[in-house]
Amino acid sequence: MVRLFIFLAAAQLVLFVLALISSLSADRVRNLPRALWVLFILAIPLLGPIAYYLWGRPVPAPREGPVHRAVRRPSSPDDDPEFLRSVDSEQSRRDRELLAQWEKELRDDD
Repeated sequence: MVRLFIFLAAAQLVLFVLALISSLSADRVRNLPRALWVLFILAIPLLGPIAYYLWGRPVPAPREGPVHRAVRRPSSPDDDPEFLRSVDSEQSRRDRELLAQWEKELRDDD
């Protein structure tokens, strides 16, 4: 039973901290001014954060029209297939030239 109380207290603390950070960092909040939401979260330990998440947290604005996903650019050259293809083809070209040079040297030595 003690473990349950410790778990619930930890969950309440996490909810409290997340609601406080969310209310302080949000650009806009709903239904009440930000200062009142912060006081509400601080004054009423469990119901304050729950109320903020239900009625105070801002809802993202709906997007109009079709959703266009941005083209993800690779974060590094190793993630870029086009770069890897160019490196591979360049390396292959160098290998072919080196092989041709060796074959020519072998024929000249005979």
